Order: sequence, then structure tokens, then C-alpha cells
Amino acid sequence: MSKKFIVETSARHVHVTQEDLEILFGKGASLTKKKDLSQPGQYACEERIEVVGPKKSLPGVSILGPVRPATQVELSATDARSIGLSAPIRESGDVAGSAGCKLVGPCGEVELKEGVIVAKRHIHLTPADAEELGVKDKDVVYVKVDTNGRKAILGDVVCRVSDKFARAMHIDTDEANAISATPDLEGEIYTV
Repeated sequence: MSKKFIVETSARHVHVTQEDLEILFGKGASLTKKKDLSQPGQYACEERIEVVGPKKSLPGVSILGPVRPATQVELSATDARSIGLSAPIRESGDVAGSAGCKLVGPCGEVELKEGVIVAKRHIHLTPADAEELGVKDKDVVYVKVDTNGRKAILGDVVCRVSDKFARAMHIDTDEANAISATPDLEGEIYTV
């Protein structure tokens, strides 16, 4: 079995609670699956919203399903700065004390006091994948990528291990552009 894994670009997106979904899209609203994502049970939705910061807004931001226990906005650092926010680099779900913003949908608005982050680069692994790669949940590793003209070693990559995951690394659009990532890009854990 290969010790490599796909490196995927995770573009700006929002995770919403059922309550916020109904404020944004109307009572009884549900998410409409557009396409499945690499992580089992996760999908991009037809529904899109506007993310509003102090300087400007980002229209047409994708919602990822299914609904979550807390609403969270994941932007690149460039996106966050462009709308006037200072978003911390955090693991998904770690939103305490992060930036806030306004979400605007066709039926209403949600004011978030916190919840805007730049997602920390990470690798999703099953327990078997983690064992094969010699890592455990929450280990922080380096990942080597071999791109055309922009080879790189990315540090501060968090290993996230669960039997609900599929083997894939996620980086944001700033990181993908910096290394000239392609859809078939693979990475491998690098020992310094």
C-alpha cells in the first residue's frame, strides 16, 4: 500500500447549524446535496450565502453538509483580510475567541460573534492509515509535495484520525496557489 495521500484544496466554505440554516433559507429548510466530498458523509451543497465583514463581502460562498452543532466559516487568510477580518489559524471546530462576521441568505441574516477561522492544514486518516504511516491523532508532521516548479515541505500539518475519515490532506487556496497544486497532487510525510 502506498504511503502517499491525495492533497486536496479546500476552498472557502461555511458549516451551519439547523437553526441558522432555517434563518438563512426559511423555516424547514434542508441542505441540497450538489456533490459528495472525499470525506465520507460530507458534501457540497447547492445553497450559497454571502459572508460579510467590516470592509466588504464574499458572495456565493458554499455551504458544506450535513448540518453541524456550531456554525463555522473557513476562509483563506487572503479572503479574511480582504473582508476586513483577522481570522486565527485553527483546527476545525476550534472557534472560541475567533473572528465574527455576518451571514446573509435569501430569507435572513445571522450575526456570528465568533466562528471565522483559517483552517489549519491537516491530514484525515483512518486508524489503519495512521498505523501504516506511523502517526497518531493530533500528531503534527511535515508533508513533502512534489509539484512542477514549486516543490515544498509543509510544516504544522495536524494528523486527524477517525474511522469516519478517508485518507486525504486538506490545504486552503492560499497554500494551494503557493505550491501550484493540481487536482492529482499527492503528499507524503517527511521526516526532518
